[in-house]
Amino acid sequence: MSNYYQQLAERVQQRFSTQISATHVEFSELTVELPREHLLSVCSALRDEADFAFEQLIDVCGVDYLDYGNGRWSGPRFAVVYHLLSIKNNHRIRLRTFANNDLPVVDSVINVWNSADWFEREAFDLFGIIFDGHPDLRRILTDYGFIGHPFRKDFPLSGNVEMVYDEEQKRVVYRPVTVEPRTLVPRVIRDDHRYQHLNAEGGE
Repeated sequence: MSNYYQQLAERVQQRFSTQISATHVEFSELTVELPREHLLSVCSALRDEADFAFEQLIDVCGVDYLDYGNGRWSGPRFAVVYHLLSIKNNHRIRLRTFANNDLPVVDSVINVWNSADWFEREAFDLFGIIFDGHPDLRRILTDYGFIGHPFRKDFPLSGNVEMVYDEEQKRVVYRPVTVEPRTLVPRVIRDDHRYQHLNAEGGE
């Protein structure tokens, strides 16, 4: 199977030589990297041309590379990954494109595959990636008053706001979170009976 995907990678490279950045075949899976300015044209061709016939988009997800590789990552912080399936040709492909760090924006592929609708809304909600051209880009999992994007690596574990019931206003309101941030570390209970034999043998 890996040989098949190596051949598919060569066909993709030949067809899109000026529009893609790289191809990788690992674990019998093909990944294609491409600049975001070529995303729509490449996606349309992958869907429409018989050699590829990727008629189905099965997933879209965001990626935050902040601190990836213990800080050795030097590429853009945000990426969008698309998983495509060809039922006709019985093969798959993964596309990856990168977005700017400060304001991550990529084109919406909803006009290529309708199934991108809620996938892109989820990536917007959780990562803050904007999909230009999406007809209804709004939060899908978090509340409308939610602050921040919870799948970003720098999002605080305790969040930014919390909901409480206000007795005076007689309604639920948002307020800054009151949970103190803390770091949990493993704690050894040394007087636990499981460690008594260690103490008797001179252990800690």
